[in-house]
Amino acid sequence: MKKITIFILSIFINTLALAQYKPVEQGSTMQFTVQNLGFDVHGSFNGFKGVINFDAQNPSSGSFDVTIDAATVNTDNSMRDGHLKDDGYFDVKNYPVIHFVSTKITVAGKAGVYNITGKLTIKNKSTDITFPFTATPSGDGYLLKGSFKINRKDYGVGGISTISNQVEIFLNVLAKKG
Repeated sequence: MKKITIFILSIFINTLALAQYKPVEQGSTMQFTVQNLGFDVHGSFNGFKGVINFDAQNPSSGSFDVTIDAATVNTDNSMRDGHLKDDGYFDVKNYPVIHFVSTKITVAGKAGVYNITGKLTIKNKSTDITFPFTATPSGDGYLLKGSFKINRKDYGVGGISTISNQVEIFLNVLAKKG
């Protein structure tokens, strides 16, 4: 009986140690860069939601389940933004969110640097991605920064065009206790 009680207490204590955070809109950005006709086009998304369970001392016990609002795409060109919201690109009417769910978090070797693996879903198409990120304590949470590249065609975003297939994503997420 004593072993069972100790086991239950250790699970409870580990659960308490793993803090739960929520992405905060103010202070968070998701930016992207893609080439069009040889020129870099920059854009961003807003509408962060989700749950981030993270403990810098035990990252493998953490998890991320976050979304952004696909209709918030912004390239500082309203005509282009309207086109990106249409069915040939993000089809925000049928696929209103871009979703990421982690499957593994590991230490990357340097203090404060981690690798995250998970499924990125855009337009109901999912691929596995892995990328490094930093977690810097910030008040009652963390500032999480990372970047990765994807192939837009893997997600059915855009057809044959003058746009590069490779898109670079830059994350800067302020996560606070929720």
